[in-house]
Amino acid sequence: MSEKAVLVIGGGIAGIQASLDLANRGIKVYLVEKTPSIGGRMAQLDKTFPTMDCSICILAPKMIECARHPNIELLTYSEVVDVHGSVGDFTVKVLKRPRYVDEEKCTGCGLCTEKCPKKVPNEFDMGLGMRKAIYIPFPQAVPRVSIIDEENCLYFQKGICRVCEKFCPAGAIDFEQKPQELELKVGAIVVATGLTQVKPTMVPEYGYGRYKNVVTSLELERLVCASGPTRGKLLRPSDNAAPKSVGFIQCVGSRGLKEGGYPYCSSVCCMYATKEAVIIKEHDPETEVYIFYIDLRAFGKGFQEFVNRAKSMWGVHYIRAMPSDVREDPDTKDLIIRYEDLETKEIREIRLGMVVLCSALTPSPENRKLAEILGVEVDEYGFFKSPDPLCLPVDTTKPGIFMCGYCQGPKDIPESVAQASGAAARAAEVLVREVAR
Repeated sequence: MSEKAVLVIGGGIAGIQASLDLANRGIKVYLVEKTPSIGGRMAQLDKTFPTMDCSICILAPKMIECARHPNIELLTYSEVVDVHGSVGDFTVKVLKRPRYVDEEKCTGCGLCTEKCPKKVPNEFDMGLGMRKAIYIPFPQAVPRVSIIDEENCLYFQKGICRVCEKFCPAGAIDFEQKPQELELKVGAIVVATGLTQVKPTMVPEYGYGRYKNVVTSLELERLVCASGPTRGKLLRPSDNAAPKSVGFIQCVGSRGLKEGGYPYCSSVCCMYATKEAVIIKEHDPETEVYIFYIDLRAFGKGFQEFVNRAKSMWGVHYIRAMPSDVREDPDTKDLIIRYEDLETKEIREIRLGMVVLCSALTPSPENRKLAEILGVEVDEYGFFKSPDPLCLPVDTTKPGIFMCGYCQGPKDIPESVAQASGAAARAAEVLVREVAR
């Protein structure tokens, strides 16, 4: 007998969309997310291109709908550890890690966070801001439940403190929580494990990690976001001053054969650099913004028009160039980019207040381990393989297991959402077919 339930692995925008599509068809969905909240990378973004809509304003209603939908069971801070069976009859084991906070009792009031004495770098803000050892990942987190970071909690590390337990008005703190292993029966599985941004250390000549004012595009995203560590003000990490000029370097670690890099195009970098350039100009129209690119890939609906507006309305400078290195002025902490202008064939230099590296985007590093658990194949870069990319773009190499979003290949948010609906439709099709047998 087929199980009329689907497991969705990954709680980013693709996983959320697939879950909602399936749940609205009357299908039970188990949405498994390894972090404490659903939302994924989209939750870290300030705006989306090319419409410049608020990212969290689009995402948060879907997150809340997921949490409240009667057919969706959220399993956050959890991971899939074993899968057995075949299409229509999978047995899945999920390890639910302890939050040390009772999810039923916690009201998300934040008093425990306020009283906690321990501060550590905030991974949601890419390490640019600080958080407490007990925290809610971000303001719109779903579920809105605190979590204790065991590795940094003074009680777990030194046996002292327990201040959060003393001040919690709901009595939700539970230091005795243990990991739970859940066994689920599902008929199909949808994988939506998302992406990660490579640290651009494979290009040491650009100075990432050595110069404070050289940041990645995702770090800049948090700096210009109203919920970020600087409350939306673009400030240089070196001196907290507003930069008067910013340069973006494209294709860092991608579209090349450099050791440690990736030969494919990450698909979205040209457009999110344009978006971030416009955001910078919105914050301060006097800031000069330069985008150094090899080829401009504006292939989606409204993308080229967006680039044209960035040039004509906002005065963003696009320079077709191959920067050779980035050097720091030790006195001012300004950065000097040396580059070859590919239009004039001249070697030039430019002084900038900040440099943003648009480094390669890759599938989640856990994909290879997950592929072994699921019994499916991944390619040399960690993207899940399809038996026929043209006719079966959302199918994996194992019947009954589907994929969507960046784990399948480089793509933007609208394409990820469209593919999520396709994967949900395929999963639903499998359930209907198996039930009919």
